[in-house]
Order: sequence, then C-alpha cells, then structure tokens
Amino acid sequence: MPYDASKDQVLDTWENEETGLLISINRYGDGEPKLQIGPRTFTKRDGTKGTMKSGRLTAEDVAWLREIIDDIQEKLNVYIQQ
Repeated sequence: MPYDASKDQVLDTWENEETGLLISINRYGDGEPKLQIGPRTFTKRDGTKGTMKSGRLTAEDVAWLREIIDDIQEKLNVYIQQ
C-alpha cells in the first residue's frame, strides 16, 4: 500500500524557540499515535523559513525535552485512548 499524504495527521506540536527543534505527535490513518522528534526549523538569509533533519540533540535540546516530556506523555495517552 503506497503512502497517502491525506492520511497523515499532526495531532500536536511543540517547538523550541531557541534551537528550532520540533516535536510532534503524529498518526497515519487509524494507526497508533507516535512521537516524532524533528525536523529543525531555521531562518534563511532571505528571511524565509526552512527545515532540516534534527540530527543529534544538543544538551539544550535534551533539557527542553525533559521540561516538556510530561505534557507530551499526557497528550499522547489522550490520543491513544480516543
């Protein structure tokens, strides 16, 4: 079965304003909601926004993730129960 973009849902998103790291809860079709780490956003020289792979996490990224992990877990559990 080929990938169908219309079935891909972003249920919730968090963004680290300092590093651009994005964390999201996603679901494909009727599948189980899952946590996605990345991509990372940045501002290009021309002022537009771009994205790139998150790659390796910095200590700052990990500290931020630690701060929000309880909120992520609660929301993930809510989406799983729906």
